Amino acid sequence: MNRILFLFSVALISFSCQKKEVLIAQTYQEPIDPSPSTTENWSELPKGLQASIASTNHRFVKSVIPKIQQKNTWTGTAWKGERLSAQLVLWSNDSTHNVFTEISEFKSDSGDILPSNTAQTSFVKYVITDEFANGCGYRKPEDFDASLAADVLEPITSYAIKAQETRPIWVTIDVPADAKSGTYKSVFTLQIDGQDSKKFEFTLNVIDKTLPPATDWKFHLDLWQNPFALARYHNVELWSQAHWDVLKPLMKRLADAGQKVITVSLNKRPWGGQTFDQFEAMIDWKKKSDGTWEYDFTVFDNWVQFMMDLGVKKQISCYSMVPWGNEFYYFDEAENKEIKIKAEPGTKAYEDIWVPFLKDFKGHIETKGWSSITRIAMDERGPKEMKAMLKLLNEHAPEFGVSFADNHKSYKLYPNELKDMSVAFGHPVDEEDLVSRRAKNHISTHYVCCSDAFPNTFTFSPPAEGVFIGWYTMAADFDGFLRWAYNSWVENPLQDSRFRTWPAGDTYIVYPDNRSSIRFETLRDGIEDAEKIRILREDLQAKGMLDELDHLNNVVAQFNITTSPDNLEEVLTDAKSTLNLLAKRVTD
Repeated sequence: MNRILFLFSVALISFSCQKKEVLIAQTYQEPIDPSPSTTENWSELPKGLQASIASTNHRFVKSVIPKIQQKNTWTGTAWKGERLSAQLVLWSNDSTHNVFTEISEFKSDSGDILPSNTAQTSFVKYVITDEFANGCGYRKPEDFDASLAADVLEPITSYAIKAQETRPIWVTIDVPADAKSGTYKSVFTLQIDGQDSKKFEFTLNVIDKTLPPATDWKFHLDLWQNPFALARYHNVELWSQAHWDVLKPLMKRLADAGQKVITVSLNKRPWGGQTFDQFEAMIDWKKKSDGTWEYDFTVFDNWVQFMMDLGVKKQISCYSMVPWGNEFYYFDEAENKEIKIKAEPGTKAYEDIWVPFLKDFKGHIETKGWSSITRIAMDERGPKEMKAMLKLLNEHAPEFGVSFADNHKSYKLYPNELKDMSVAFGHPVDEEDLVSRRAKNHISTHYVCCSDAFPNTFTFSPPAEGVFIGWYTMAADFDGFLRWAYNSWVENPLQDSRFRTWPAGDTYIVYPDNRSSIRFETLRDGIEDAEKIRILREDLQAKGMLDELDHLNNVVAQFNITTSPDNLEEVLTDAKSTLNLLAKRVTD
């Protein structure tokens, strides 16, 4: 279905608000609820719009009355340069209420001020999701329970709240790096058409400790980008200026979360046709009539430089010398058409296609000055294929090294070649191997995929699991986290997050037009916590505060688990409090 069919402009509704004409923001139409609750007694609610502060770890259901104790105060503690999130929830039995949000500047007792745009408001919108069930595998929609998940963050400040629906609001607070420490107060106001306004007091405690800019974070974040999905969804020509224009804000969001890796497709369909929008080659391969090869690196160069200019510049992961199905594509000048061949590692056909490429590619990378950060990347390939590929790579371009998402527990087989290794969640790595790899300046991360019921970033996953990922990374002594899909969108990503394979939301974590999500924000929150842990460990060690360091390490160690505790939200809240208490102590 073309996105135009479901996008629509909400009628402009005006009313008098403090003697100003205010307009309801334009947005898009949500999907119809496939399984609305039929047991809620909305008529028992008091008249008018209800509203409350709520936990960010609660994913509300559109047709269900929130079962929470109403409160009108929020308190958060942050480092300078940190992002915090808050959630409110609105619900009503009455007819539509036009709601307008406003947040005042943050003022401290000493007279310091943080501008009102320190906080940004988004109304949370719903998308169709399903269930984990058996995890991986082909899915017929009718075989799985479908529902609505609150996930899309629509960055608008006004919305029409319909009768008998629950509507969350997400507030993102970015504390300036140059903020003065202290306690700040702000008021979040809901102006409601035909009803008295509702006010909520926000208290922000800023600690005298600074989180570095995301580009300086040590956490090795690797969310694979799919620029081809944007070209299809926005109906723009691939690599045109219009394409770059829609790419920039979405990729900047990723860079601002500490992304370290640029995803490159050396050849067409490195993962077969597993995504709705297949990956095209970023390098044009041409076999000339005389049998020699010619390569055009223009798109590759432009894409890499584009991402570097946004701040993603630690690693270039090039997929793949061992693609799914071992299929490769090139244009044959003599036959004047695209050729697809199957060439398994270790065969002459494989050598014939890769040896000339590696020679030219190596020379090109050297001229660009990118040799030390370029990796030949593979995804879940077997030991036989990997060994044959590595033999050829070591003969012709050993300086590149390999990036490998490994579900075969095979890291011991290639101790020197795997400069970037990511193991499947729950596959332990020996501590001595992690220490040895770190000494070589090799990267060791973990990843989750369709087989992991916990933790994950599906559209139905509890938000706390995104935060947990950051804590697990530090507890298990990994350098970071990999997830295979930042934006491999399904056909209608704002409407239905289900896909023909894998649980809903597995293929993407952000939405079109640079919309964030609850999933992305909570994952980012956990990454910030991981950075805070790293910084505190260094500071406590340097100051000889060894008892405090032991306490921190014990708190972190409790997250080295592979099943979810019943009280995950409570455990995370207590652990976050520990970080902030230690941050205050180390700065005294």
